[in-house]
Amino acid sequence: MTTAQTPARPDGHPTAINLLLNVGHAIDHMFLLIFATAVSTIAIEFGHGDWTDLMPYSVGAFALFGLGAMPAGRLGDLWGRRVMMIIFFIGMGLSAMLVAMTHSAWQLAAALTLMGAFAAIYHPVGIPMLVQGVSNPGAVIGLNGLAGNLGIAVAALVTGFLVKWLGWREAFIIPGLVSIACGITFAMVCPKETEAPAKRKGGKAKVTLTPEMLMRAFAVMTAAAAVSTVLFNFTTNGNSQLLAAGFKGVIEDPATIGTLLAIIYAVASLAQLVVGRLIDCMPFKPLQLWMSVAQVPLLIWAAHTQDWGLFVAMLAVMVFVFGSIPFTDAMIVRYVDDRLRSRVAGMRLTVAFGFSSLAVWLIGPLVKNIGFANSLWIMAGIAAIKAAIVLLLPDEPDAKAVKV
Repeated sequence: MTTAQTPARPDGHPTAINLLLNVGHAIDHMFLLIFATAVSTIAIEFGHGDWTDLMPYSVGAFALFGLGAMPAGRLGDLWGRRVMMIIFFIGMGLSAMLVAMTHSAWQLAAALTLMGAFAAIYHPVGIPMLVQGVSNPGAVIGLNGLAGNLGIAVAALVTGFLVKWLGWREAFIIPGLVSIACGITFAMVCPKETEAPAKRKGGKAKVTLTPEMLMRAFAVMTAAAAVSTVLFNFTTNGNSQLLAAGFKGVIEDPATIGTLLAIIYAVASLAQLVVGRLIDCMPFKPLQLWMSVAQVPLLIWAAHTQDWGLFVAMLAVMVFVFGSIPFTDAMIVRYVDDRLRSRVAGMRLTVAFGFSSLAVWLIGPLVKNIGFANSLWIMAGIAAIKAAIVLLLPDEPDAKAVKV
C-alpha cells in the first residue's frame, strides 16, 4: 500500500485497532469450531446416522487453514497487513453465511473449506501486525491467545444456545454478520499503511542467533507446533462430543454441555496470560518443556474418568494445551525481523496446521473404532513426542549476546 497515512505508534497500534485484532483472533477460532459444536444436529438433518460420519467433511477447512497460511503471510509482508485483515473479516463472514445455505455433506465440505482459506489469513498477518513495535511481545501474544481461546469458548456456549433456540444455520449466520461488521469497522479505524512491511526499516529480531542455530530453532519450532496443533485440534474439535459421552445419563441438554465446555475454555484461556508474561522474562526451552510434559499424565487421567471427574480432568488438560500456544509466535518475534515475520509465520503454519488437519479427519473414525479413552491415550503419546522435540531447541545465548 502506498497511500500515506498515520503509521503505527512506536509502542504499537491504537487501542481500537488492537481490540479489533484480538477480536479477529476470537472470530478465527470460533468460526472453525461452530461446526464441531453443531455437528450432531447437522448430521441428523443431512441424514447421517452419527456425528462421526459427518466429522471428516470438515477436514478441508483445517487443511486450507494450514496450506493457505504461506500465501497469506507472503501477501501480508509484500502487499500490506491492513488490507489482508479486511479481507479476513469480510471473507469469514460471507463464508459462514454460505455454510448456512448448504443442504448436503459435500456442499457443507466445500463451504467449510472456503472458510478455512479465509481463516488462514489471521495468524500469519494479524499477530505480526499486533506485535509490531511493542516492547513486551510475550504479554501481547498471551492476551491475544486469551482472545482466541475465548472465541473457542464462545463457539461452545453461543452455538449450543443458537442451535437450541434458532437452529444450526443461524449459528453460522449471526456470527457471520458480526464478522462483516468488524471488517467494515476495521477499514474505517485502521489507517492505510505508508509502506508494506517488507519495505520497512526497523523491527529487528530481539535475539540474534547464528544462521545454523536459527535454522535449528525454526525446524524444532515447526515440528513442535505441528505436534502441538494435533493435540489442539483433537481436543477443541472433539471435546464437545467427549463431554456429551462422559455425561451421558447425567446431562443430556446440548446447551448445558456447551456451557460446561465454555467454562473449561474460558478458565484455561487465562493460562496464556501467565505464560505470555513468563516468556518475556525467562528462556523458552525449560518453560515449554515442562508445559509439554505435564500434558501426558493429565490426558491419561482424562481417559479414565467420567462426568464431573472428566470435567476437572479436561479443564487441567486444556490449561496446558492453551498455555503452550504462545510459544511459537513469541519465538518468531524474538528471532525474526518484522519484515519477514508474516512469511516465516506462514511457512511454519502451513507445515503445522497442514499436518495437524489429519487430527480433524481422524476424530470421527478413530473414536468410532477405538473409543475416546484409547484416543486420549494416543494423544498422551503425542504429548510425550512433543516434549522430546522441545529438548532439541537450542539454548539461547547469554544475556551479553542478546541484541535488543
